[in-house]
Amino acid sequence: MALACRTSRNRLAPLALGMLVAWLLVVPVEAEARDNRDHDRARAAMQAGEVLPLGTLLERVQRRHPGQVLEVELEREDGRWIYELKLLQPGGQLLKLEVDAANGQVLDVRRRKAERPPASP
Repeated sequence: MALACRTSRNRLAPLALGMLVAWLLVVPVEAEARDNRDHDRARAAMQAGEVLPLGTLLERVQRRHPGQVLEVELEREDGRWIYELKLLQPGGQLLKLEVDAANGQVLDVRRRKAERPPASP
């Protein structure tokens, strides 16, 4: 009986490895397709006048919240488009903003001190 279990495990190992490799090949393709759909949706929303162009929105936001843009996401929440922005402000403060994509109104502001790497010896 123990010999039979070892034999079936030995047969399952290549199968499991094959499934893992197949999964690793498929996941990036699905993520890329999802990203393309997201870009298409964002472009269509901008062309339909539902969202401000990102450059226009960033120009408006930078007046009150200056900083280096680290990340931008455009999401649909409760029927409206929201830009989520992460900014690194002078002095190292991390700022997370939720902005109405249609009119540029800042809906939520969260501040956090950026983590600094340890000093070199």
